[in-house]
Amino acid sequence: MRYYSKVLILAAFSVALSAAAQTPPPAKKPAPAAKAPAAKAPGAKKSTPFDPALLHPETLRAKAPETYDVKFVTSAGDFTVKVTRAWAPNGADRFYNLVRHHFYDGVAFFRVLPGFMAQFGLSPYPEISHAWEQANIKDDRVVQSNVRGYITYAMAGPNTRTTQVFINYGNNQRLDRDGFAAFGQVTDGMEVVDKLYGGYGEGAPGGHGPDQGLIGTRGRTYLEQNFPHLDTIKSATLVTAAAAPAPPASK
Repeated sequence: MRYYSKVLILAAFSVALSAAAQTPPPAKKPAPAAKAPAAKAPGAKKSTPFDPALLHPETLRAKAPETYDVKFVTSAGDFTVKVTRAWAPNGADRFYNLVRHHFYDGVAFFRVLPGFMAQFGLSPYPEISHAWEQANIKDDRVVQSNVRGYITYAMAGPNTRTTQVFINYGNNQRLDRDGFAAFGQVTDGMEVVDKLYGGYGEGAPGGHGPDQGLIGTRGRTYLEQNFPHLDTIKSATLVTAAAAPAPPASK
């Protein structure tokens, strides 16, 4: 889906100016030479509430580990997803890069349909949505079925996966034949996923829920003003594996 407006977040800066008091020149002495203007200090860099690397999808191409875990801290509680790269290499690599750069922090579960799935992956920042709207990845072969607790990319046709994903509530094997390739599974906290707010139903135009186009162009403001009960992701981070305990010293 294309978005036709771009919102720029700019940091505002203020400059304080002070005027020196004037005094009469000393008697019978020439006026002092004018001082060269002081060099201006470099301006402070503009800050953003997100990782600036997210504005350049073409640079985020790190290969994911064969398996990795992602912990989601949400307004409804915490859950963990285990990703297996062999199930969907392209999807696993994309998800890995998005999580590494905190793409999903602040993201809302904007389409929650009980018994079917919970969908998320549109940025709260319109400029990021604009950057990723055409950053498609190639399809993966379906290896794992869309059953309860498995996570899969949303798509609008062949080779259109970008950042949106969904977690299956039910056994949705019918999606397999349409090319929806699961790349991970909720391994802890599925009860949290089950209680994500789904009161708004299907999204526009088919329902009264959030309009994906308006999320893209207006971001967090649109959702907070019109759909205040949606659950959101506070953080999504890679879980670092604990180091194996050292073997006992030989006697």
